[in-house]
Amino acid sequence: MYARPDEVRHLHTLGPHGTNLEAASHEWFRRRGVEGTVELHSSIEAALEAVPDDGRHALTACAVYPALHTLVFSNLHRLHMIDSFVMPTHNMVLASSGTRVPATVASHPAPKGLVPATAEIHEVLSNSQAAIDCAEGRVEGCITTIVAAEKRGLRVLRDFGAVPMVFTVHQVLAVEADAGLQLSAGAAR
Repeated sequence: MYARPDEVRHLHTLGPHGTNLEAASHEWFRRRGVEGTVELHSSIEAALEAVPDDGRHALTACAVYPALHTLVFSNLHRLHMIDSFVMPTHNMVLASSGTRVPATVASHPAPKGLVPATAEIHEVLSNSQAAIDCAEGRVEGCITTIVAAEKRGLRVLRDFGAVPMVFTVHQVLAVEADAGLQLSAGAAR
């Protein structure tokens, strides 16, 4: 089966609501002039597992996603990059539920370089999850998007601004029997 970007009508990506990947998924459909749905998952890996291999579904990822290379190379037999584009992220912020100098900060691994050096990092699966954990008192602060911070009623301590980012779209297609045999034979050489 060959990649067919024009058939994609459903994108799967990282949630919960308010992630840069959710925004990028909607932007990809907008730029193509296509009506489509965006389904959110707890991780990019979970999203990939949920993507049907019918050509109408694809995965939206981000070039700075820490494990993207592993995800791509572990799934070469079914994962086809069909597009990439640059789009600014939502403003990235350090936020808290009240404290001015958070001792514990939730962050996705990708932007954890924004965490103050004095804070202990608690890694989470998304920027939106970081905001949820902060709002629920699991940590004192978070690195998140302005959208997620505002949604959770958090106080912005520092606004890092929008970051020009590369987003990628990967169509998942069924592996044909002959292609799978050729892939296995090539790997044996």
